[in-house]
Amino acid sequence: MSRYVDVIVNGFNEKVPENATISFLITHFKEGDADLIVEHNGQFVYPQKYAAATVSAGDRIEFINPNFGG
Repeated sequence: MSRYVDVIVNGFNEKVPENATISFLITHFKEGDADLIVEHNGQFVYPQKYAAATVSAGDRIEFINPNFGG
């Protein structure tokens, strides 16, 4: 049985699997921008760390798409 935790993703409350990785969240939330910037609790996450960085209850994740807009 999977357990879920509440996190905030781009300002919205979301339930995600316990110990989900940043890589999982990028796929789950369909963040496909090659230049994606990720913040985890206000700290920049390097792309090479996405597979190892896990989230916990109450964490804040921000996906920033620098190529968004005109």
